[in-house]
Amino acid sequence: MKFIKAFFSIAFTLALIWLLQTKHGPVPPVGKFLSPADGFWQNAESKHILASRTLNLTGLTGKVIIKYDENRIPHIFADNEHDLYYAQGYVTATERLWQLDIQTRSAAGRLAEIAGPQALEIDRYHRRMGMVYGAENSLKEMMAAKPIREMILAYTDGINAYIHQLGPREYPLEFKLLDYAPEDFKPINCAFLLKLMSETLAGGSNEFAMSNVLKKFGANATNDLFPDYPMREDPIIPAGTKWNFKPLPIPKPSGSFLAAMNDSAKRVVKEEGIGSNNWAVAGSKTANGYPILANDPHLNLTYPSIWFQLQLSAPGVNVYGVSLPGAPSIILGFNNNISWGITNVDADVLDWYQVKFKDDKKNEYWYNNRWNKTTRRVEVINIRGQKPLIDTVIYTHHGPVVYEDKSKTTEHTPGFVPIGDALRWIAHDRSNELMTMYILNHGKNYDDYRKALTYFNAPASNFVFASRDKDIAITPNGKFPLKYKDQGKFILDGTDPADDWHGWIPFDQNPTVKNPPRGFVSSANQSSTDQTYPYYINWQFAPYQRGKRINDRLSVMHNATVDSMRILQTDVYSIRAQDMMPVLLKYLDASKLDKTQTVAYNTLKNWDKNFAINSVGASIFNAWWLKIYDMIWSDDFAAKNLRDNYPSMDRTEKLIAKEPNSKWFDDTRTPVKETCTEIINAAFTNIVDDMVHKYGQPGKAWQWGMVKKMEVAHLTNQEALGSGNFESGGTGSTINALNNGHGPSWRMVVQMGPTVKGYGIFPGGESGNPGSFYYDDMLKTWQNGELKELLFMQSPAEKSSRIKTTLTISNQK
Repeated sequence: MKFIKAFFSIAFTLALIWLLQTKHGPVPPVGKFLSPADGFWQNAESKHILASRTLNLTGLTGKVIIKYDENRIPHIFADNEHDLYYAQGYVTATERLWQLDIQTRSAAGRLAEIAGPQALEIDRYHRRMGMVYGAENSLKEMMAAKPIREMILAYTDGINAYIHQLGPREYPLEFKLLDYAPEDFKPINCAFLLKLMSETLAGGSNEFAMSNVLKKFGANATNDLFPDYPMREDPIIPAGTKWNFKPLPIPKPSGSFLAAMNDSAKRVVKEEGIGSNNWAVAGSKTANGYPILANDPHLNLTYPSIWFQLQLSAPGVNVYGVSLPGAPSIILGFNNNISWGITNVDADVLDWYQVKFKDDKKNEYWYNNRWNKTTRRVEVINIRGQKPLIDTVIYTHHGPVVYEDKSKTTEHTPGFVPIGDALRWIAHDRSNELMTMYILNHGKNYDDYRKALTYFNAPASNFVFASRDKDIAITPNGKFPLKYKDQGKFILDGTDPADDWHGWIPFDQNPTVKNPPRGFVSSANQSSTDQTYPYYINWQFAPYQRGKRINDRLSVMHNATVDSMRILQTDVYSIRAQDMMPVLLKYLDASKLDKTQTVAYNTLKNWDKNFAINSVGASIFNAWWLKIYDMIWSDDFAAKNLRDNYPSMDRTEKLIAKEPNSKWFDDTRTPVKETCTEIINAAFTNIVDDMVHKYGQPGKAWQWGMVKKMEVAHLTNQEALGSGNFESGGTGSTINALNNGHGPSWRMVVQMGPTVKGYGIFPGGESGNPGSFYYDDMLKTWQNGELKELLFMQSPAEKSSRIKTTLTISNQK
């Protein structure tokens, strides 16, 4: 009996050990995770940091001195550029190792290796859309340029130097949560990161929905509801700018073609109301007589931040700003001579082609009146706990066939044949965007700025510029395909060469302006130019409201200072409310409102049109506008294959303001015929009743900061690792475009002059470790709309009370 008890006791203990040490579904091995020796306890950090320390690393050629300031921001001083980028890789890995790993895994389609089958569809989509193919092509281009090859190799070696120091107890928390180990960082990962940015900023598509709109409503209605230029616009390049070049001949459109689609496929659809801002003000409008540059790229806000803040200094370069973890150099920033910033152009550089195959083997596809050979690329997707998925992706001359759709009859072949959707995307092409950053980091003047832009293909970006020479400029820049008007607005015919891209818009014919008479340049993702620009870039851009507000304020600004720019970056005044409030209130019949509705009506009439945290009017207007928008379009665009692809806000404003008798106000689901007046009145009473039901009577609970949800989420979406919901002002149509977890990921203002001064903040901290004091130490400053002066040191010997620790790294002998 004692033997049996002992046996079962041992068996139970062994089983418990196995359970605690083994991963079960999404749950990490509890024993490993809780282990005092190697578990999450080891990730807690003390706020107290040694004033100085030394480190020896194999791979350096000289000595590197890293000064850390009060926010743990590194100021790296190296004897040469190899050591500079080696050190950048090393310090980035010390703070953001898991982010480096997960971002490149996502782009490479390798999430299922660590997360299991639930990540398989994401991986398969990224493989099929050609992310790996594009990264391989870009890496070839980057490695062919000696300074970039050396920069990438040094940066990669620095990351791996840190990884090789680690044991399981030092792994970042997320590795322990997901129960896997970091692997060596490879040069191609730098290219993967750039492809991920291209996907984020230029990977959305609504051609499928637009093609279905065209099928349902016809060409006239589609062109009316989805016009090529908005009713209201204040373009990036000032209207009336003369184009000092002879344009290339514009390609002729192909014959009419409308593709059939597999409507069950999931495609990334563009979202309205997400945007970025940048501008530069000439010295003639500033207090010190030198330009001021401002930039606040609006992206998905996460812990850790998409940006890593640092200073890089070596002979020939001294630059400050933010980098992308995984890419060497500074992406947005300044040096002693120039400053630059970026917003998204939203150029149409991603097109879908319907491909027609000869038969089920799909070895040939019909193009240019003959059968052409396809090629194949085998993608092996490893899946945790399962056998790998072998996915063979077919390639045509357009690019990968992302979706292989059901068969249909075609005019070229009898019977039923397979069709597919092939992707032509600028991110597939060879490119060297890191050369742009390298030249800007070392840049001295406007000529360097223009030279740098020649290397930048994607994602197309509005590069704003200011210099100590008192030049300002802005260029909607990228490698733009030469197209006919609206080419890519709908699915293109993969059989017709007329639908191919026909070369490129010459770089020197990209829209640009230098030192304009109005004394400033700016962008907020709106239309790049007025309609006189001879080339087609896209048919849709961000709404004009943010750009209009920026230009209105800068036009009347004099003796501007850094604080003038900071206040403008955090501006929450709504141009949409300014445009539409008088129109909407004109339709509203106040005599038919009940007591609570009358209170809401009076609140709106007295509202200052600011989406401030404590504003009740902002909450009412936002709910009312969205309800009107939905009531107008939800019936006509209810079909699944239209994918909620409503006409734009701008087109809706025009409908209400100028076309009150339009048929689109009628709800086709009801027997009566609704009018504009009825829609607007019904929407108002409905939203007030809804708000009373949800928040009670009008009061503090109706304030915009209470109604609106906003948080900085962790990349794993684990609630405990995020900021939690917090009150915030602004909305998608205001300069401070905080909206659905998106917002200013980095606010920067740079005052040029004999001595340049930079100011900046991002919502979070330098560290990616939730157990670190520096994980979110800058969030409150960002929430308050404040900026911190950036410590731009000129040498490692420079004294500053803000420096808290010094790390000296030497070559290990």
